[in-house]
Amino acid sequence: MTAPPPPPTPALAQRTSTHGAPKRTTISRLCNAGFVLLTCAASLWTWWHYAAALDAYETALLLGSALLISVLGCNWRPLQGFAISTATLSLLAITLYKTPNGPDLQQAQNSWALQYALSSQSAILWMGVLFALATTFYWLALWQTAQRAEHSPLSSIARTLTWAACCMALTGSLVRWYESHLLGAGMGHIPISNLYEVLILFCWMTAVLYLYYEAEYAGRMRHMGALVLPLICATVGFLFWYSVNYQAHAIEPLVPALQSWWMKLHVPANFIGYGAFALAAMLAFAWLIQHHAQRKLSWTLATLWLLGIALCATPFAFQHNATNHIALYAGLLAVWVAVLVSLRQPLARRLPDAPILEELMYKTIALGFAFFTIATILGALWAAQAWGGYWSWDPKETWALIVWLNYAAWLHLRLVKGLHGPVLAWWALAGLVITTFAFLGVNLFLGGLHSYGQL
Repeated sequence: MTAPPPPPTPALAQRTSTHGAPKRTTISRLCNAGFVLLTCAASLWTWWHYAAALDAYETALLLGSALLISVLGCNWRPLQGFAISTATLSLLAITLYKTPNGPDLQQAQNSWALQYALSSQSAILWMGVLFALATTFYWLALWQTAQRAEHSPLSSIARTLTWAACCMALTGSLVRWYESHLLGAGMGHIPISNLYEVLILFCWMTAVLYLYYEAEYAGRMRHMGALVLPLICATVGFLFWYSVNYQAHAIEPLVPALQSWWMKLHVPANFIGYGAFALAAMLAFAWLIQHHAQRKLSWTLATLWLLGIALCATPFAFQHNATNHIALYAGLLAVWVAVLVSLRQPLARRLPDAPILEELMYKTIALGFAFFTIATILGALWAAQAWGGYWSWDPKETWALIVWLNYAAWLHLRLVKGLHGPVLAWWALAGLVITTFAFLGVNLFLGGLHSYGQL
């Protein structure tokens, strides 16, 4: 008999286990380098063609954006495809608007691609369709198995559809920016100036934040899309209702207070905070489903059903107006929550574990708080330029302070006092209500200097 071969040495075993890793690392570095070069080239091309429309601040913002996109893309590979796809579609739309006599907004009625896909309104409609499809596939993936499957074709399809929806949303916003310049001198502005435009910003920013954490936590977070995407779809539904009833999609000239480069910094920072707070609320809701999975909630369910039905009947019992439509929306939300609470036991088996949900809830609120703080400081600087004072206790400013204090207290009790459990989860849900009122309720009921999207 021949002697068995000696076991591999640790060095050989290590070389065997890492076979192919240097090649993958080289490919990754080449991809990152190519993405950085492409981003720099696109920024230089943009500056070369539109330098006449950019002041010094906007030029600095363009270069800073290129640097930020490069850094984020190198650290999160899916963002590279998202940026390249959005830029390609936007440039294609801009090209389609050009005629032998120069750019013409009426070309949208003559070009099939613009009319049905790439004009700003068409792209936003596709955003809504893709978010609805993504939500459907997330729910199909959720009910595919009783286990928390890490790899599911349905989850992959849902994730791809969500990326596509974000791509169409950002493409629609960028094309809308170009369309505003085609309307005439003094009309061109970045599309984050009214309620319609910032709702689009909220949708894709919240979705991208969720996709990041889904990738960060791998298979342990995939099924959370079934709770996060319906919130985005509800926002899209409100966006379409607002557009149809108030012609909010029409591009209007900026009021003097908004003609400031501070807007380009303040508004995106604000909505990163809003998106993070919304994501934290959905994580808190999932945590409460886990916590109450085995408990009887008969009175809670009965209350939710009755409240939902009563609010849904409001527009039919009284004269139709914006407030009654909001009541209908709240009623549909109550019915949806009642359905989820009814299904809490099977949902608990499929959603992420409670410790993961609690950890991510803290991370998203910390992220949102950081950006909301930056946005508040930038807003004060903007107010000083526009109105001559950093703070005027306008209703929007007052409620922004309430939102900031709410999450500051949440983080203080979590970090300093070590508070955990249902109190923080309920608090995160209440925080979303407070934030929503600060964003929409102030415009509806209080008005003020900041009400640029009244209903």
